[in-house]
Amino acid sequence: MIVAGFGFRASATEDSLRDALALTAVANVDAIATPADKAQSITLQAFAKAHNLPVLEIDTSAMQAVETQTQSAKVHEKRGTGSVAEACALAALIDNAKLTTPRVVSADRLATCAIAQGEPK
Repeated sequence: MIVAGFGFRASATEDSLRDALALTAVANVDAIATPADKAQSITLQAFAKAHNLPVLEIDTSAMQAVETQTQSAKVHEKRGTGSVAEACALAALIDNAKLTTPRVVSADRLATCAIAQGEPK
């Protein structure tokens, strides 16, 4: 299973999410993973529907339990992880999941995306 993990600001648009995913250069993903408190975002739900992808809600403790390749001090202060996108992508899969694309940032800087591959939980 290939999971696109997303972190995004409330002001992100579908174009922000689309750009972040495009920057990963991964053509096909099986699901989207994002923090549980953002999973019902109208923007994210519209993006997921347009791509016919399920949204996996990742709780805070699962995100914080994952070691991320990239580190943002600001994100760590707010979310307790170095990268929301990487943590969500990895937390959606079983423990031996592999990060295949580290966090990338959309051109408008409103969304991040990372790709992980592994077996679903």
